[in-house]
Amino acid sequence: MKKVVKFGGSSLASAEQFKKVKNIICQEEARRYVVPSAPGKRYSHDTKVTDMLYQCYEAAESGKEFKELLKKIEARYEEIIQGLGIKLSLAAEFDKIAEMFINKAGSEYAASRGEYLNGIVLAAYLGFEFIDAATVIFFQKDGSLNAEKTDKKLHDRLKSAEHAVIPGFYGALDDGAIRTFSRGGSDITGSLVAKAIHADLYENWTDVSGFLVADPRIVSNPEVIETITYRELRELAYMGATVLHEDAIFPVRKEGIPINIRNTNAPDEKGTLIVESTCRSSKYTITGIAGKKGFASISVDKDLMNSEIGFGRKVLGVFEDNGISFEHMPSGIDTMTIFVQQSEFVDKEQQVIAGIHRAVHPDIVELESDLALIAVVGRGMKATRGTAGRIFSALAHARVNVKMIDQGSSELNVIIGVKNSDFETAIRAIYDIFVTAQL
Repeated sequence: MKKVVKFGGSSLASAEQFKKVKNIICQEEARRYVVPSAPGKRYSHDTKVTDMLYQCYEAAESGKEFKELLKKIEARYEEIIQGLGIKLSLAAEFDKIAEMFINKAGSEYAASRGEYLNGIVLAAYLGFEFIDAATVIFFQKDGSLNAEKTDKKLHDRLKSAEHAVIPGFYGALDDGAIRTFSRGGSDITGSLVAKAIHADLYENWTDVSGFLVADPRIVSNPEVIETITYRELRELAYMGATVLHEDAIFPVRKEGIPINIRNTNAPDEKGTLIVESTCRSSKYTITGIAGKKGFASISVDKDLMNSEIGFGRKVLGVFEDNGISFEHMPSGIDTMTIFVQQSEFVDKEQQVIAGIHRAVHPDIVELESDLALIAVVGRGMKATRGTAGRIFSALAHARVNVKMIDQGSSELNVIIGVKNSDFETAIRAIYDIFVTAQL
């Protein structure tokens, strides 16, 4: 059995955390390939090493003194090395980084050094081979991943490595210039490694015990989701649920490799298993609840719009012409409503209204602002009657006015629109009716 294990920044923030990570890896021989993030926060007011590197490079690029900042970063790693009791010097690496900063190697190079250095430290501590991600992860000139070349290079390189540490978050162009994924991209590196070696499982270790049914900042001590499908995860991630970088799904999904979200600080807990599909029934009718504030709605009314060929295309064309993407579009016989990000729309609202009038000559165009969208997601909803009715009942009991409800044809999710001011109340009401009531 082969496992890829990725550890987030909070899991590798200090020597104490490194020791926990080693214990986890040594518990199973199958945990052969390790993907580390850069050191995260040691305490609430601490600064992540990646942020320190950005600040340091920004000073260097603008011609300001930066070496004192670089020394603080070096001290973070030295504290870890001393705490682990290993013989390792990063002095030459920091000399090289200083030289590259002076030569303006770029902010992506700067940011990548957090993972690079942490990979060297972790490999030395574990006694594993260190493989620089710049030699196995490749990007196109436009910044997109060169998936085919990456898969081949990773496969060829790792088949001769019994145990290896591959830093997350970065790779390189063909000419060797460093490129990075978006923030949280170490998750993607782990997924790419898992795909390349045909892993049986990709374990993603972080500081929470899996995906939670709802945001713990809104719902007190929400339940952990035991098993979730990739499709359910995509729906929740789109609405803001963040434990795993959403692009990390695609490489392993193509190979049918499950992802297990685990907690470094509670390694005995099973966490959340993310799978392509499953016969396991969800513990509750719903799998999860997520949402975002800050939307506006544009309702376009016109008698007999349903018989007017191209009506919807013309309306959406106005948004496209103004560079505005839409989030949802519930419609009726004589009405269609477009939900957009309010921040994108507010400066262009009059151009959009004028454009709609010119394009389709509506009877009425109405705007509403300060709206929130909530996604209630779950594979169990398809086989359960009355889900939408229970949502309406819960929201009515909580005195929340529903502005919109839209159920996808897959019956996997229900989207509810409410006022921003009702957002938290609505989520708690839905959680209570589907989860608390069943405990």
